[in-house]
Amino acid sequence: MDFDIQRARRDTPGAHGVAHLDNAGAALPPRQVTEAVVDHLRREAEVGGYEAAAVAADRIDGTYAAVARLLGCAQDEVALVENATRAWDMAFYALPLRPGDRILTARAEYGSNVIAFLQVAARTGAVVEVVDDDEHGQLSVADLCRRLHDGGGRVGLIAMTHVPTHGGLVNPAEEVGAVARGAGVPFLLDACQSVGQLSVDVERIGCDLLSATGRKFLRGPRGTGFLYVRRALLERLDPPFLDLHAATLTAPDRYEVRPDARRFENWESDVAARIGLGVAVDYALEWGLEAIEARVTALAETLRERLGAVDGVRVHDQGARRCGIVTFTVEGVPCEKVQQVLRERGVRTTVSRARSAQLDMPRRGLTELVRASVHYYNTEDELDRLVAALPASGALG
Repeated sequence: MDFDIQRARRDTPGAHGVAHLDNAGAALPPRQVTEAVVDHLRREAEVGGYEAAAVAADRIDGTYAAVARLLGCAQDEVALVENATRAWDMAFYALPLRPGDRILTARAEYGSNVIAFLQVAARTGAVVEVVDDDEHGQLSVADLCRRLHDGGGRVGLIAMTHVPTHGGLVNPAEEVGAVARGAGVPFLLDACQSVGQLSVDVERIGCDLLSATGRKFLRGPRGTGFLYVRRALLERLDPPFLDLHAATLTAPDRYEVRPDARRFENWESDVAARIGLGVAVDYALEWGLEAIEARVTALAETLRERLGAVDGVRVHDQGARRCGIVTFTVEGVPCEKVQQVLRERGVRTTVSRARSAQLDMPRRGLTELVRASVHYYNTEDELDRLVAALPASGALG
């Protein structure tokens, strides 16, 4: 079935002003999301925040249900939080890691996550190990298996970024999930860049924990994110902080943590944004994640081909499977200059730097990359616009 690009662009007011190819940073929201957020803010202004939230209780509950449908999990396995970093941190810092426990991760791991690994390792005596890449530049499942069974000590966690912020590869999450299940090791998947552009089902993948954001490929509001926690793991996790939403004070000296994933939330939240997130998820589900994935992947491959045909331009994406993020450099032109020239010509991209990918980019001799990230509302004409707007190789002026 053909993708209704005209409808997608009608629903996306921002698509008519620029070629927005920074969807891995923050995608353009559809008008339905913006209207839902603004409508609730107006109601808060008219009747007050508590009263408006009470009236919107069903819509807030609907966001949990929408995320559960998106991920293929139960509603009580979903927590709504402020962003993907908070979701990931709440899961990771809740794990009972002990001295000598090994944290296995991938070379494409996001820098923020690596900082957390190192901090917890220093606190607990855990050890961080980086699994080798395979010939495609993705996590080597063979090396993961070797490390799990080499007798080097207990593995406390497998943590992997599904899609790195600095490239188009899709790490083999299902294969890692199968290995983790077989070994009885918790598996934390950072799906910040994959949810919304790829079909992500937690049962098929086999992850125990998953974090994601609203603002990227889901096209939701900023300041929204969510955490999936497999019910079987829940009681083994001690949230790093609690309040009267996450727990109940049952006596002056006793409390009980709530039995569902909402133990990882806190009481205060941006209700309008949460409603908008639910609308964004429902909107994506209406299109169908398989259809979205097919279009995004095809657009990205087209962009790689067209960039690869330009003298002095090199595409740096790895992976046997690739997604909607396309990274490249122009010989002799700093990436920030490339971004500036493109912006002046109405094309939005961004720059990925080694500090966000210290386990990967320096090993590949890279310090920075231009990142263009497509979405289903983008067109091939916009891809041509990017290619035509590139500065010539060696043009520093």
